[in-house]
Amino acid sequence: MTGKERIQAAMELKPVDRLPFWPKIDGSYIKKWGNTLPYYHAYFGSDRIEGIGGACREERTTCWHDIKINGSEFVTAFGTPHGVLYQKNYFDAASQALHPVEYPIKTKRDVELMMLWYQDAAVRFDEEQREWSAEQYEDEGEDAYIIENVGESPLMYFLEWLAGIEQGQYLLADYPGEVEGLFAAMHKNLLDKFRIAAEKSCADSLFLTENTSTTVISPAQYEKYCYKHIGEYAKIVNERGKPMTLHMCGHLKALLPLLSRLPVTAFEAFTPPTVGNTSLLDGRSACPDKCLIGGTNAVNWLQPADAIIEYIDRTLDSLPHHRGLLLSSSGVMPPACEPETIKTVGMWLRERALKL
Repeated sequence: MTGKERIQAAMELKPVDRLPFWPKIDGSYIKKWGNTLPYYHAYFGSDRIEGIGGACREERTTCWHDIKINGSEFVTAFGTPHGVLYQKNYFDAASQALHPVEYPIKTKRDVELMMLWYQDAAVRFDEEQREWSAEQYEDEGEDAYIIENVGESPLMYFLEWLAGIEQGQYLLADYPGEVEGLFAAMHKNLLDKFRIAAEKSCADSLFLTENTSTTVISPAQYEKYCYKHIGEYAKIVNERGKPMTLHMCGHLKALLPLLSRLPVTAFEAFTPPTVGNTSLLDGRSACPDKCLIGGTNAVNWLQPADAIIEYIDRTLDSLPHHRGLLLSSSGVMPPACEPETIKTVGMWLRERALKL
């Protein structure tokens, strides 16, 4: 099997020639060790999941959007006729990632302004963007499994990027009507994006980057907001015959009864203790028809190769079968893990017997 065929089979809970293995390296790993992502996947003998862009754009009539970059600081303006909201993100060189340092929503009025900003957006199909995405798909080659990240559901995006966890929870408790009005506008925007992506995307799977965790939201909040919204996105995707995957990298154990009922194909970044709280056995027992992508965490990969192999071996032994499983680092592979360690584990996995 090619890497793409192997991952596709895992997505469909079909037998594979060997366990798919995706060490999730990114720019932070390249900054530490040099070379390129293709170089390391070839060196590890691993399978690859790669992302491409979408095929839509947003047009606004009375509102506007602007991003200014000053060194490592990214300042985003959300303009409306009644006021402007500002968001500040910091680019961290070590992690090669943006981190919020100032949220645009702090008050009830800010919630109302952001709702106007979302309501003013019209989502359109963009032919040039679609062509660019198709070129990206071709450039990745036939061996990589290709995803398109369509977005993040309203509650999680609100807490992660717009208001912050603490203030966002206060606003939701104190002004539920106003915050839910914002969620409705965000939800409509994302529904429109999913309609275009389901019809036009050339990706092998559509992603929601949810970052779900019960350290951030309660199971009741997940059921009231995320579960309902995600179900509507999945319905659109399922009608077009595409797989849908949720990136969920936090504590999930208390959500498993709800997750088992979601009409999605896979959960990605399924993270065991001590970083997460949900083992592959927990996931397989509660969600027998879902592909699970993950199974190890950053703490595992800071250990010697023989300790990592022993942990994975015990984990695989605990499962009733190995269909619908793609072993990965769950979150990003820690740059402190040496390439030789990943290669040693990857070579062992190629020979590991499977229960199919």
